[in-house]
Amino acid sequence: MAKKQKSNTGSNTIALNKKSRHDYVLQDKLEAGIALLGWEVKSARAGKVQLTDTYVIFQNGEAWLVGAQFTPLKTVSTHFVPENNRSRKLLMHDRELEKYQRATEQKGYTVVATAMYWKQHLIKVEVALGKGKQLHDKRETEKERDWSREKQRLFQHTQR
Repeated sequence: MAKKQKSNTGSNTIALNKKSRHDYVLQDKLEAGIALLGWEVKSARAGKVQLTDTYVIFQNGEAWLVGAQFTPLKTVSTHFVPENNRSRKLLMHDRELEKYQRATEQKGYTVVATAMYWKQHLIKVEVALGKGKQLHDKRETEKERDWSREKQRLFQHTQR
């Protein structure tokens, strides 16, 4: 008998928020669970999730992910109207929740979602504490990135 081999094709990443790295200086990252409905999990399996412009708010001692878009699949039941922009509860420990809540009360800090991925059979969200960048900071980061690319090209060219 031949054994079945698990094929690990593809990535565990469901969605990334690349804009967050451009708009914020990300400092402290944390993995949090997320409470989803069944049709949202199916959409996540299909890769129909968008994390652009997502952030976390704190209400009544709970963390809520705001702005995540789950595009419903066509196979969602006809008698159910999916709400793709609803706030979703994040599952965090009390210590982590208090730490991030205190940090957001400081001027200029916010908590943003940077990635959503599979961890075994669970969906996890990576959230990070970010401080908003000014326009000149964004330009500075872009210049540094361009210079490092150019330096790499020059270094490769001289090695040949």
